[in-house]
Amino acid sequence: MKNRKIVVASSGASGVNLGLKILQLLPENIDRHFIMTQNSEVVLDKEMHITFHDNNDISASVASGSFGVEAMIIAPCSMNTLAKIACGIADNLVTRCASVMIKEHKKLILAPREMPFSAIALENMHKLAALGIIIAPPVMAYYSEQQTLDEMENFIIGKWFDLLGIENNLYKRWE
Repeated sequence: MKNRKIVVASSGASGVNLGLKILQLLPENIDRHFIMTQNSEVVLDKEMHITFHDNNDISASVASGSFGVEAMIIAPCSMNTLAKIACGIADNLVTRCASVMIKEHKKLILAPREMPFSAIALENMHKLAALGIIIAPPVMAYYSEQQTLDEMENFIIGKWFDLLGIENNLYKRWE
């Protein structure tokens, strides 16, 4: 059976560790690709003291519709990246890959992590949602009774996995 291909990207907002945790929790049978923007590297360095390469290679395999990526999640998604995607700007690998997801009618999930949302950000989210892009900020629910930061993150990632059609037991479900 052919492995599913999923792209996980991180674009500069606080919470870069969520993107990394998604990669760790994805089932082994999923072909994982990770893209990190330069701003995300800066945030990651400040939050987790880890260094990754930037995303200047727009000729990477995931930038082509013929590569066959099934879905993409940008978690966290900065307002800059969200605005670029909403305006069709594909000037780096993250935004190019998102553009491919849109043109190929593939699943694209954006996890904006900023509060409060400005009217401009909400307008961009509305525009993207009207195109079928899923806007899923990292928002927890209290019914699953998380007690730790790890449990809160698992809840959020579990909800994103649900949207991607990936079976998981990362959080207590509504009864």
